[in-house]
Amino acid sequence: MAYVNSFKELQVYKLSRELAFEIFIITKLFPSEEKYSLTDQIRRSSRSIGAQIGESWGKRRYEKHFISKLTDADSEQFETQHWLEVSLECNYIEESVKNSLTIKCESIGKMLQSMINKSNIFCKPQL
Repeated sequence: MAYVNSFKELQVYKLSRELAFEIFIITKLFPSEEKYSLTDQIRRSSRSIGAQIGESWGKRRYEKHFISKLTDADSEQFETQHWLEVSLECNYIEESVKNSLTIKCESIGKMLQSMINKSNIFCKPQL
């Protein structure tokens, strides 16, 4: 693994930002009555993935805190998957859109799990 200097260089962070932006775009088409419920929920959970990754980077000095924040990021991607299912059931998105975004969520989840499994690499003492 090549060393990165910032969480912004992590592929998982980049993918989480891409996911959040795509969700932002599609939710612009949701009905206005969903503005303070489904739209807010799915935008918040998708945006929180990247935020949690960023927070985890700041916690690298403490491996358990690092893992905890990555676990929070993973929880947010699962929540996003839930809201995608709800969006499909309400006919706000097509199944192909739901499937595409779910694949991104699952990819993020796999990357996060890999980081958790290799947390000692990320949490080496800073010299």
